[in-house]
Amino acid sequence: MATTRIMPLHTGKGRSFGRAISDIIDYVANPQKTDNGKLITSFACESRCADAEFLLAKREYIQKTGRVRGKDDVIAYQVRQSFVPGEITAEEANRIGVEFAKRFTKGNHAFVVCTHIDKAHIHNHIIWSAVNTDCDRKFRNFWGSTRAVRQLSDTLCIENGLSIVENPAPHGKSYNKWLGDQAKPSHRELLRQLIDTAMEKKPTDLDELLKLLQEAGCEVTHRGKSINLRLEGWDRPSRINSLGDGYTLDDLLAVLAGQQEHTPRKKAMVQPPTKKVNLLVDIQAKLQAGKGAGYARWAKVFNLKQMAQTMNYLTEHGLLDYSELAEKADAATIRYNELSAQIKDAETRMAEISVLRQHIINYAKTRDTYVAYRKAGYSKKFMAEHEADILLHKAAKQAFEELGYGKDKKLPNIKALQAEYTKLLEEKKKAYGEYRKAREEMKELLTAKANVDRILNMDEEQRHEQGQEREHGQR
Repeated sequence: MATTRIMPLHTGKGRSFGRAISDIIDYVANPQKTDNGKLITSFACESRCADAEFLLAKREYIQKTGRVRGKDDVIAYQVRQSFVPGEITAEEANRIGVEFAKRFTKGNHAFVVCTHIDKAHIHNHIIWSAVNTDCDRKFRNFWGSTRAVRQLSDTLCIENGLSIVENPAPHGKSYNKWLGDQAKPSHRELLRQLIDTAMEKKPTDLDELLKLLQEAGCEVTHRGKSINLRLEGWDRPSRINSLGDGYTLDDLLAVLAGQQEHTPRKKAMVQPPTKKVNLLVDIQAKLQAGKGAGYARWAKVFNLKQMAQTMNYLTEHGLLDYSELAEKADAATIRYNELSAQIKDAETRMAEISVLRQHIINYAKTRDTYVAYRKAGYSKKFMAEHEADILLHKAAKQAFEELGYGKDKKLPNIKALQAEYTKLLEEKKKAYGEYRKAREEMKELLTAKANVDRILNMDEEQRHEQGQEREHGQR
């Protein structure tokens, strides 16, 4: 399940275009959040100098169109895509983020996808340049883009076997509110819990109540007639009258005077949508975990239905021989892994082609500037005036060296790279259709095999228990 939000990024007051885009890229590409840069993927640009490439594209757009806006100009767009904790790996989240960016921008805008793992929930920061790769048009944030972003994200989640928000609220929510009980409690929630604990000790007056709060680690300060509370680790105190009904000063004084009872506030439970499970339920394990007799009755009926479905599946597919079922499940798993590796190899090569193509273009565009810079004796003044072009040129040269291009190995031309990219894209689309079928087949076979293993294990356990009962009766 993923929540999304689209945000236009403006230049802002007191910031140049270059400074604004640099600040944004620096934050999302933070090595501490992206596993030292391993979870950063770029398209049609180099992530290490994406700010300079976005800046160059912006300049070319102005030169081609003559359109210049002021401080309200949109320099890039960002989508935040957050996933439920424990449902997805960081690598898978990054791949889904890249696929989302390619589909949403239709491959017409350079973008960077940074997957952050510093929070309990893995989330993507997807940033694309407002200017397209041809530098003659800009992305326009259209009416209903929020819904379009959510629908595309949900489509990708379904394609990858992830849950989605079934009935999204018409108004946006913060991630913490959406998580409900799984979210980190707020300062006021913690203060209400502390007051609940103190009131259980039956203080006789307000001073005794405040003393109990202080002993529990709460800082109590008075400002006029107002009482402020602050817990350790929180910067700002909260007024006691801001804690809500049942926790205001008048309410607490009424409780202390015996005029009313204190009722602790219970937080509304927000249950995440449960995923459909086709595997048999381990009833004994659930009972040990605290489930009651009602659950055991439901689980027995559920298991009977799943046993019947499993037998129907095995009969329809002619897999009544266990060894044949195991062999087919292994073959389906191998096929799935082969297709997955094939798609990943194609994606890796396509990403390399995109980066190399962009470097070749940047190298050609900035070559004259760099030659002039070299003739100027690497002047600092010249560098300051043409910093973006020079950085792009250096980045391109460094990339060529890393890829082994030089005197002995010539650079490929753009046409050849584009032809290879198109061929790989067609192969990937074809493989992806087979990949989805292979994944579903593998899931069905592994589920059926796991159910059969469970049934056989249950029969073995029953025979063992009956044997023990007979031995006990003979004694």
